[in-house]
Amino acid sequence: MTDTADARPLLPGAVDRVTARVRAVRPDAWAAPSPCTAWTVGDLVAHLCLEHLWAPHVLAGTTMDVVGDRYEGDLLQGDPRGAWERAVARSRPAWTATDTHAPRVHTSFGWIPVEEYAEQMLLDLTVHEWDLARGAGLDEELDPVGVDRALAYVRGEPVMLTGPGLWAAPVTPRSDEPRDVLLALLGRPV
Repeated sequence: MTDTADARPLLPGAVDRVTARVRAVRPDAWAAPSPCTAWTVGDLVAHLCLEHLWAPHVLAGTTMDVVGDRYEGDLLQGDPRGAWERAVARSRPAWTATDTHAPRVHTSFGWIPVEEYAEQMLLDLTVHEWDLARGAGLDEELDPVGVDRALAYVRGEPVMLTGPGLWAAPVTPRSDEPRDVLLALLGRPV
């Protein structure tokens, strides 16, 4: 985790930025490839939906075993925009209710401080916002505050970067701009 203040207040804005991107995807772009090589743009949104359906449970201190497989299957059901809107209708307000968060939360990496989970979610939202923009042919600029925060987190070598297959191998950045460095560290050729 970075040494700066808690990332939780940054998450509603990150959710809003991804929401704007999801709303901008043209109907013919849902099947387009994304920079996440195994995923189309629609698959990427399904991944994001899953993360945000889980978030209210995780923030309340519920273990993954208790949540179980309730979010398995076709989360998009032919309506990627609607699926995203439904997922963040629960996730976004859960992030703003910081006084209700468990101090430690259960993730696929085990029990971690809620602040660490917030860092992971901000990183996920920031990088996947770019993935979504690139795959759907949208403007690829990112929020500089989110980028700086995510880059500081990545440079701290968090546990989520050591998991197999979570991120592609690093590539050479095209510039020393923070966005390009962040994306390159996570295997995105810009």
